[in-house]
Amino acid sequence: MNRSISTFSAAPVLGLLLSLNLLQSMPALAADASASASPSTKSRPALTVQLTQASSAEWEQTLSAHGSVTAWQEAIIGAEIAGLRLADVKVQVGDRVKRGQLLAQLSDATVRAELAQSRAAAAEAQALLQSAQGDAERARALQAGGSGALSAQQLAQYLTAEQTAKARLDSAQARVASDELRLAQTRITAPDEGIISARLATVGGVVQPGQELFHLIRQGRLEWRAELPAADLARVRPGLPVQLAAADGSKVPGKVRVVAPTVDAQTRMGLVYVDLSGPGAALLRAGSFARGEIQLGRGQALSLPQSAVQLRDGNSYVFRVGKDQKVQQIKVSTGRRNGDRVELLGGLEPGAAVVQSGVSFLSDGDSVRVVAASAPAVKP
Repeated sequence: MNRSISTFSAAPVLGLLLSLNLLQSMPALAADASASASPSTKSRPALTVQLTQASSAEWEQTLSAHGSVTAWQEAIIGAEIAGLRLADVKVQVGDRVKRGQLLAQLSDATVRAELAQSRAAAAEAQALLQSAQGDAERARALQAGGSGALSAQQLAQYLTAEQTAKARLDSAQARVASDELRLAQTRITAPDEGIISARLATVGGVVQPGQELFHLIRQGRLEWRAELPAADLARVRPGLPVQLAAADGSKVPGKVRVVAPTVDAQTRMGLVYVDLSGPGAALLRAGSFARGEIQLGRGQALSLPQSAVQLRDGNSYVFRVGKDQKVQQIKVSTGRRNGDRVELLGGLEPGAAVVQSGVSFLSDGDSVRVVAASAPAVKP
Protein backbone atom coordinates (compact mmCIF):
# COMPACT_ATOMS: atom_id res chain seq x y z
CA MET A 1 0.00 0.00 0.00
CA ASN A 2 2.70 2.41 0.82
CA ARG A 3 4.60 1.56 -2.42
CA SER A 4 1.66 2.52 -4.64
CA ILE A 5 1.24 5.80 -2.87
CA SER A 6 4.87 6.77 -3.43
CA THR A 7 4.69 5.86 -7.09
CA PHE A 8 1.61 7.96 -7.61
CA SER A 9 3.09 10.99 -5.90
CA ALA A 10 6.27 10.90 -8.07
CA ALA A 11 4.39 11.84 -11.30
CA PRO A 12 3.79 15.53 -10.41
CA VAL A 13 7.38 15.89 -9.42
CA LEU A 14 8.56 14.51 -12.78
CA GLY A 15 6.30 16.94 -14.70
CA LEU A 16 7.63 19.83 -12.66
CA LEU A 17 11.20 18.88 -13.47
CA LEU A 18 10.45 18.68 -17.21
CA SER A 19 8.85 22.12 -17.16
CA LEU A 20 11.88 23.61 -15.41
CA ASN A 21 14.23 22.08 -18.02
CA LEU A 22 12.10 23.49 -20.83
CA LEU A 23 12.15 26.96 -19.36
CA GLN A 24 15.90 26.80 -19.01
CA SER A 25 16.36 25.76 -22.67
CA MET A 26 14.06 28.47 -24.18
CA PRO A 27 16.69 31.26 -24.16
CA ALA A 28 19.09 29.01 -26.03
CA LEU A 29 16.42 28.12 -28.58
CA ALA A 30 15.53 31.78 -29.02
CA ALA A 31 19.19 32.60 -29.53
CA ASP A 32 19.51 29.87 -32.13
CA ALA A 33 16.39 31.10 -33.92
CA SER A 34 17.71 34.65 -33.89
CA ALA A 35 21.03 33.48 -35.24
CA SER A 36 19.36 31.53 -38.01
CA ALA A 37 17.06 34.44 -38.89
CA SER A 38 19.71 37.14 -38.97
CA PRO A 39 21.24 36.08 -42.30
CA SER A 40 17.87 36.23 -44.02
CA THR A 41 16.94 39.61 -42.59
CA LYS A 42 20.30 41.08 -43.48
CA SER A 43 20.25 42.79 -46.92
CA ARG A 44 22.46 41.11 -49.48
CA PRO A 45 23.54 42.58 -52.83
CA ALA A 46 21.07 41.51 -55.53
CA LEU A 47 23.52 41.79 -58.41
CA THR A 48 27.09 42.75 -59.17
CA VAL A 49 26.83 45.59 -61.69
CA GLN A 50 28.91 47.98 -63.72
CA LEU A 51 28.01 51.58 -64.37
CA THR A 52 27.84 53.62 -67.54
CA GLN A 53 27.22 57.30 -68.18
CA ALA A 54 24.76 59.11 -70.44
CA SER A 55 26.98 60.74 -73.04
CA SER A 56 26.33 63.31 -75.74
CA ALA A 57 27.54 62.73 -79.29
CA GLU A 58 26.84 64.03 -82.79
CA TRP A 59 24.07 62.03 -84.45
CA GLU A 60 22.24 62.31 -87.73
CA GLN A 61 18.99 64.17 -86.97
CA THR A 62 15.98 62.58 -88.67
CA LEU A 63 12.21 62.80 -88.68
CA SER A 64 10.29 59.55 -89.03
CA ALA A 65 7.06 59.75 -91.00
CA HIS A 66 4.60 57.64 -92.90
CA GLY A 67 2.47 58.34 -95.95
CA SER A 68 1.29 57.18 -99.34
CA VAL A 69 3.25 56.71 -102.53
CA THR A 70 1.42 58.42 -105.40
CA ALA A 71 2.01 59.48 -108.98
CA TRP A 72 3.77 62.80 -109.35
CA GLN A 73 1.15 63.73 -111.94
CA GLU A 74 -1.44 61.45 -113.47
CA ALA A 75 -2.74 62.45 -116.91
CA ILE A 76 -6.27 61.39 -117.85
CA ILE A 77 -6.46 60.61 -121.57
CA GLY A 78 -9.89 60.67 -123.21
CA ALA A 79 -11.68 61.08 -126.51
CA GLU A 80 -12.20 64.51 -128.07
CA ILE A 81 -14.63 63.37 -130.75
CA ALA A 82 -18.09 61.86 -130.38
CA GLY A 83 -19.97 59.00 -131.96
CA LEU A 84 -17.03 56.98 -133.30
CA ARG A 85 -16.31 53.34 -132.60
CA LEU A 86 -13.07 52.31 -130.90
CA ALA A 87 -11.36 50.18 -133.52
CA ASP A 88 -8.08 49.22 -131.82
CA VAL A 89 -6.27 49.54 -128.48
CA LYS A 90 -2.49 49.48 -128.72
CA VAL A 91 -1.30 49.47 -125.07
CA GLN A 92 -1.91 47.68 -121.79
CA VAL A 93 -1.60 48.63 -118.13
CA GLY A 94 2.05 48.91 -117.13
CA ASP A 95 3.33 49.74 -120.61
CA ARG A 96 5.87 52.55 -120.81
CA VAL A 97 5.02 54.91 -123.66
CA LYS A 98 6.61 57.92 -125.34
CA ARG A 99 5.16 61.31 -126.15
CA GLY A 100 2.95 61.10 -129.26
CA GLN A 101 2.81 57.30 -129.25
CA LEU A 102 -0.48 55.85 -130.56
CA LEU A 103 -2.56 54.41 -127.74
CA ALA A 104 -5.86 53.71 -129.50
CA GLN A 105 -7.41 54.15 -132.92
CA LEU A 106 -11.02 55.19 -133.61
CA SER A 107 -12.85 54.19 -136.76
CA ASP A 108 -12.11 57.03 -139.21
CA ALA A 109 -14.00 56.03 -142.38
CA THR A 110 -16.77 58.59 -141.84
CA VAL A 111 -14.34 61.37 -141.02
CA ARG A 112 -12.20 60.62 -144.09
CA ALA A 113 -15.29 60.77 -146.33
CA GLU A 114 -16.30 64.12 -144.85
CA LEU A 115 -12.74 65.39 -145.31
CA ALA A 116 -12.76 64.39 -149.00
CA GLN A 117 -16.06 66.18 -149.46
CA SER A 118 -14.81 69.36 -147.82
CA ARG A 119 -11.61 69.30 -149.89
CA ALA A 120 -13.69 69.01 -153.06
CA ALA A 121 -15.80 71.94 -151.94
CA ALA A 122 -12.64 73.93 -151.28
CA ALA A 123 -11.34 73.14 -154.77
CA GLU A 124 -14.62 74.28 -156.29
CA ALA A 125 -14.48 77.49 -154.29
CA GLN A 126 -10.92 78.05 -155.47
CA ALA A 127 -12.01 77.74 -159.12
CA LEU A 128 -14.93 80.13 -158.61
CA LEU A 129 -12.59 82.60 -156.96
CA GLN A 130 -10.19 82.50 -159.89
CA SER A 131 -13.07 83.15 -162.32
CA ALA A 132 -14.41 86.02 -160.22
CA GLN A 133 -10.94 87.52 -159.89
CA GLY A 134 -10.53 87.43 -163.73
CA ASP A 135 -13.85 89.21 -164.24
CA ALA A 136 -12.99 91.78 -161.62
CA GLU A 137 -9.57 92.47 -163.16
CA ARG A 138 -11.07 93.04 -166.62
CA ALA A 139 -13.74 95.33 -165.17
CA ARG A 140 -11.07 97.40 -163.44
CA ALA A 141 -9.08 97.63 -166.66
CA LEU A 142 -12.11 98.90 -168.63
CA GLN A 143 -12.91 101.46 -165.98
CA ALA A 144 -9.32 102.65 -165.96
CA GLY A 145 -9.34 103.01 -169.79
CA GLY A 146 -12.31 105.37 -169.64
CA SER A 147 -14.17 103.62 -172.47
CA GLY A 148 -17.44 103.73 -170.55
CA ALA A 149 -18.30 100.17 -171.57
CA LEU A 150 -19.24 99.26 -167.97
CA SER A 151 -21.50 101.15 -165.71
CA ALA A 152 -20.68 101.70 -162.09
CA GLN A 153 -23.32 99.15 -161.10
CA GLN A 154 -21.80 96.44 -163.30
CA LEU A 155 -18.34 97.17 -161.93
CA ALA A 156 -19.64 96.85 -158.36
CA GLN A 157 -21.24 93.50 -159.22
CA TYR A 158 -17.93 92.09 -160.49
CA LEU A 159 -16.08 93.32 -157.43
CA THR A 160 -18.75 91.90 -155.09
CA ALA A 161 -18.62 88.54 -156.87
CA GLU A 162 -14.86 88.46 -156.34
CA GLN A 163 -15.19 89.12 -152.59
CA THR A 164 -18.00 86.54 -152.26
CA ALA A 165 -15.91 83.88 -154.01
CA LYS A 166 -12.99 84.63 -151.71
CA ALA A 167 -15.20 84.30 -148.61
CA ARG A 168 -16.58 80.99 -149.87
CA LEU A 169 -13.04 79.70 -150.38
CA ASP A 170 -12.06 80.73 -146.83
CA SER A 171 -15.13 78.90 -145.48
CA ALA A 172 -14.33 75.78 -147.48
CA GLN A 173 -10.73 75.82 -146.33
CA ALA A 174 -11.87 76.19 -142.69
CA ARG A 175 -14.10 73.19 -143.19
CA VAL A 176 -11.14 71.23 -144.54
CA ALA A 177 -9.06 72.22 -141.48
CA SER A 178 -11.90 71.13 -139.17
CA ASP A 179 -12.20 67.74 -140.84
CA GLU A 180 -8.44 67.27 -140.75
CA LEU A 181 -8.51 67.99 -137.02
CA ARG A 182 -11.33 65.47 -136.54
CA LEU A 183 -9.30 62.92 -138.47
CA ALA A 184 -6.29 63.56 -136.21
CA GLN A 185 -8.53 63.12 -133.15
CA THR A 186 -9.33 59.58 -134.25
CA ARG A 187 -5.74 58.81 -133.21
CA ILE A 188 -5.55 58.87 -129.41
CA THR A 189 -1.91 59.49 -128.50
CA ALA A 190 0.14 59.93 -125.32
CA PRO A 191 0.50 63.59 -124.26
CA ASP A 192 3.77 62.80 -122.48
CA GLU A 193 6.10 59.90 -121.82
CA GLY A 194 5.20 57.75 -118.85
CA ILE A 195 3.54 54.55 -117.66
CA ILE A 196 -0.04 53.48 -118.35
CA SER A 197 -1.61 53.06 -114.91
CA ALA A 198 -5.22 52.35 -115.98
CA ARG A 199 -6.97 51.28 -119.19
CA LEU A 200 -10.71 51.90 -119.56
CA ALA A 201 -10.83 51.65 -123.36
CA THR A 202 -12.71 48.68 -124.84
CA VAL A 203 -12.57 47.71 -128.49
CA GLY A 204 -15.96 48.19 -130.15
CA GLY A 205 -17.22 50.83 -127.75
CA VAL A 206 -18.57 54.13 -129.03
CA VAL A 207 -16.72 56.98 -127.38
CA GLN A 208 -18.05 60.32 -126.20
CA PRO A 209 -16.21 63.62 -125.67
CA GLY A 210 -14.38 63.66 -122.33
CA GLN A 211 -14.74 59.93 -121.80
CA GLU A 212 -11.73 58.55 -119.88
CA LEU A 213 -9.83 55.90 -121.78
CA PHE A 214 -6.39 55.76 -120.14
CA HIS A 215 -4.54 57.04 -117.05
CA LEU A 216 -0.87 57.90 -117.51
CA ILE A 217 1.76 58.42 -114.80
CA ARG A 218 3.66 61.28 -116.37
CA GLN A 219 7.37 60.53 -116.91
CA GLY A 220 6.96 57.49 -114.65
CA ARG A 221 7.69 59.71 -111.65
CA LEU A 222 6.44 58.79 -108.19
CA GLU A 223 6.34 60.88 -105.05
CA TRP A 224 5.92 60.15 -101.35
CA ARG A 225 3.44 62.30 -99.45
CA ALA A 226 4.70 62.14 -95.89
CA GLU A 227 2.41 63.17 -93.05
CA LEU A 228 4.00 65.18 -90.23
CA PRO A 229 2.65 67.08 -87.21
CA ALA A 230 2.41 70.81 -87.66
CA ALA A 231 5.25 71.38 -85.17
CA ASP A 232 7.66 69.27 -87.26
CA LEU A 233 6.83 70.91 -90.59
CA ALA A 234 8.85 73.97 -89.61
CA ARG A 235 12.00 71.78 -89.44
CA VAL A 236 11.63 70.55 -93.02
CA ARG A 237 12.78 72.51 -96.06
CA PRO A 238 12.99 71.69 -99.79
CA GLY A 239 16.08 69.80 -100.87
CA LEU A 240 16.52 67.67 -97.73
CA PRO A 241 17.43 64.02 -98.44
CA VAL A 242 14.95 61.28 -97.58
CA GLN A 243 15.24 57.50 -97.18
CA LEU A 244 12.22 55.25 -97.72
CA ALA A 245 12.00 51.56 -96.83
CA ALA A 246 10.82 49.38 -99.72
CA ALA A 247 8.85 46.18 -99.22
CA ASP A 248 11.99 44.04 -99.57
CA GLY A 249 13.86 46.12 -96.98
CA SER A 250 16.00 48.06 -99.42
CA LYS A 251 16.36 51.83 -99.17
CA VAL A 252 14.86 54.16 -101.77
CA PRO A 253 16.38 57.66 -101.88
CA GLY A 254 14.34 60.78 -102.35
CA LYS A 255 14.41 64.54 -101.95
CA VAL A 256 11.92 66.97 -100.44
CA ARG A 257 10.30 68.94 -103.27
CA VAL A 258 7.86 71.12 -101.37
CA VAL A 259 6.27 71.46 -97.93
CA ALA A 260 2.52 72.02 -97.89
CA PRO A 261 1.61 75.56 -96.76
CA THR A 262 -1.45 74.32 -94.83
CA VAL A 263 -2.30 71.57 -92.33
CA ASP A 264 -5.47 69.56 -91.89
CA ALA A 265 -7.80 71.31 -89.46
CA GLN A 266 -8.97 68.01 -87.98
CA THR A 267 -5.75 66.01 -87.63
CA ARG A 268 -3.26 68.93 -87.41
CA MET A 269 -1.06 67.04 -89.85
CA GLY A 270 0.64 68.49 -92.91
CA LEU A 271 2.09 66.97 -96.06
CA VAL A 272 5.67 66.92 -97.30
CA TYR A 273 6.01 66.08 -101.00
CA VAL A 274 9.11 63.97 -101.69
CA ASP A 275 10.41 63.18 -105.18
CA LEU A 276 11.59 59.57 -105.45
CA SER A 277 14.57 58.72 -107.63
CA GLY A 278 17.05 55.97 -108.36
CA PRO A 279 16.49 52.39 -109.46
CA GLY A 280 14.97 51.56 -106.07
CA ALA A 281 11.90 53.65 -106.92
CA ALA A 282 10.82 50.84 -109.28
CA LEU A 283 10.18 48.71 -106.18
CA LEU A 284 7.43 51.08 -105.04
CA ARG A 285 3.88 51.15 -106.34
CA ALA A 286 1.53 54.11 -106.57
CA GLY A 287 -1.11 53.86 -103.86
CA SER A 288 1.07 51.86 -101.46
CA PHE A 289 1.86 52.87 -97.87
CA ALA A 290 5.48 53.53 -96.90
CA ARG A 291 7.57 54.66 -93.96
CA GLY A 292 10.67 56.75 -94.21
CA GLU A 293 13.00 59.23 -92.59
CA ILE A 294 13.69 62.84 -93.48
CA GLN A 295 17.34 63.65 -92.78
CA LEU A 296 17.63 67.06 -91.12
CA GLY A 297 21.42 67.10 -90.68
CA ARG A 298 23.75 66.33 -87.78
CA GLY A 299 23.26 67.42 -84.17
CA GLN A 300 24.02 66.55 -80.54
CA ALA A 301 22.13 63.62 -78.99
CA LEU A 302 22.23 62.22 -75.43
CA SER A 303 22.39 58.42 -75.45
CA LEU A 304 22.95 55.27 -73.40
CA PRO A 305 23.77 51.67 -74.30
CA GLN A 306 20.58 49.84 -75.12
CA SER A 307 21.40 47.27 -72.42
CA ALA A 308 21.00 50.00 -69.77
CA VAL A 309 17.37 50.71 -70.68
CA GLN A 310 14.58 48.46 -69.43
CA LEU A 311 11.24 48.31 -71.22
CA ARG A 312 8.36 47.58 -68.88
CA ASP A 313 4.62 48.13 -69.37
CA GLY A 314 5.22 50.28 -72.42
CA ASN A 315 7.64 52.62 -70.62
CA SER A 316 11.43 52.91 -70.52
CA TYR A 317 13.42 52.89 -67.27
CA VAL A 318 17.05 53.14 -66.12
CA PHE A 319 18.54 52.37 -62.69
CA ARG A 320 20.72 54.89 -60.88
CA VAL A 321 22.87 53.70 -57.94
CA GLY A 322 22.73 55.79 -54.77
CA LYS A 323 25.34 56.25 -52.03
CA ASP A 324 23.72 53.45 -50.04
CA GLN A 325 24.40 51.07 -52.95
CA LYS A 326 20.68 50.78 -53.67
CA VAL A 327 19.23 51.34 -57.12
CA GLN A 328 16.59 53.91 -57.95
CA GLN A 329 14.31 53.26 -60.92
CA ILE A 330 13.99 56.35 -63.17
CA LYS A 331 11.53 56.71 -66.04
CA VAL A 332 13.06 58.15 -69.23
CA SER A 333 11.85 59.11 -72.70
CA THR A 334 13.66 57.43 -75.59
CA GLY A 335 14.01 58.30 -79.25
CA ARG A 336 16.07 56.91 -82.10
CA ARG A 337 18.47 53.99 -82.05
CA ASN A 338 21.94 54.10 -83.51
CA GLY A 339 23.70 50.75 -83.41
CA ASP A 340 23.63 49.53 -79.80
CA ARG A 341 22.79 52.94 -78.33
CA VAL A 342 19.43 54.56 -77.70
CA GLU A 343 18.71 58.28 -77.62
CA LEU A 344 17.39 59.87 -74.44
CA LEU A 345 14.87 62.64 -74.92
CA GLY A 346 14.20 63.32 -71.24
CA GLY A 347 14.41 62.02 -67.68
CA LEU A 348 18.21 61.92 -67.33
CA GLU A 349 20.88 64.59 -67.39
CA PRO A 350 24.22 64.28 -69.23
CA GLY A 351 26.91 62.48 -67.25
CA ALA A 352 24.48 60.61 -65.01
CA ALA A 353 25.76 57.13 -64.05
CA VAL A 354 23.34 54.23 -64.34
CA VAL A 355 23.54 50.44 -64.33
CA GLN A 356 25.02 49.29 -67.62
CA SER A 357 23.48 45.84 -68.04
CA GLY A 358 21.36 43.20 -66.34
CA VAL A 359 18.61 45.71 -65.60
CA SER A 360 15.90 43.10 -66.19
CA PHE A 361 16.94 41.44 -62.90
CA LEU A 362 16.62 44.65 -60.86
CA SER A 363 13.74 46.28 -59.04
CA ASP A 364 13.48 49.67 -57.40
CA GLY A 365 15.34 49.67 -54.07
CA ASP A 366 17.50 46.58 -54.68
CA SER A 367 21.01 46.58 -53.26
CA VAL A 368 23.86 46.08 -55.69
CA ARG A 369 27.62 45.80 -55.60
CA VAL A 370 29.33 48.11 -58.08
CA VAL A 371 32.51 46.91 -59.75
CA ALA A 372 34.75 48.71 -62.20
CA ALA A 373 34.52 47.83 -65.87
CA SER A 374 37.23 45.39 -66.91
CA ALA A 375 39.81 46.75 -69.32
CA PRO A 376 39.76 45.17 -72.78
CA ALA A 377 42.47 42.62 -73.42
CA VAL A 378 45.42 43.96 -75.39
CA LYS A 379 46.41 41.79 -78.29
CA PRO A 380 50.15 41.13 -78.57
